[in-house]
Amino acid sequence: MENKRSAQNLKQLIIICVILMITGIVIGILNLGQVNDKIASLTKKEQNNIENKKVLDSKMIVASYTPKKEVATDEVVSRYARARQREMYNSINEITITKDMDLTIRCNISREDFIQLMASVRADTSGFFEQNAGLIYDICEKYQLNEIFFCGLISAESGWNIAGNHRRTHNYISLMGNGGSLIQFSSVEEGLERAASTLHKNYLSEGGRFYHGKTLSAVRTRFCPVNPNWTNLVYGRMEQIIK
Repeated sequence: MENKRSAQNLKQLIIICVILMITGIVIGILNLGQVNDKIASLTKKEQNNIENKKVLDSKMIVASYTPKKEVATDEVVSRYARARQREMYNSINEITITKDMDLTIRCNISREDFIQLMASVRADTSGFFEQNAGLIYDICEKYQLNEIFFCGLISAESGWNIAGNHRRTHNYISLMGNGGSLIQFSSVEEGLERAASTLHKNYLSEGGRFYHGKTLSAVRTRFCPVNPNWTNLVYGRMEQIIK
């Protein structure tokens, strides 16, 4: 009888142990699922943090390389403009001239460099070309004249010192009126502009009244037919400018 009761107790104990083991396993599985969910949640959050950090870093990088309006000072703009000029224009040392050059093709140097070039011309004893270099550059740009040719012609006709009659009339390339005297202009600006516009319209544009071509010798045909040395004279003055 006692043995039978002991067997029943053992059986009950085994059943209880099995139940406890199953319960433990179930609880463990449930907890493992919760742990995995939590890990997944944390991992996703960490990934989001990393992505957000990348976006933030990218914005910071872009911001550091993108100048704000207040950063674009006159100095920055000037530096950028000079860089653009270096790409667009030749240097002073790259200027080339020939006797047979096309007088409508410009030097392709910047305005700043042209002013610097004319300031260094030793033959400019009166300072006329240095003082009016910016104006000359602008006028040559407007009428598509080679700047060295235009200055060389003025020097050949008026002298480097600008002779008194040319200075008084502001007539720098000896444009003559019907009476055979120098045409009078009211200012340096008007005189230089009229000189350039006359060369462009009458001598260097196809269909112009005195057009024979775009070289020095072609211009001489009607501009100064009585002086066979005119071409050499003008070209010699041009050489003085770039030497």
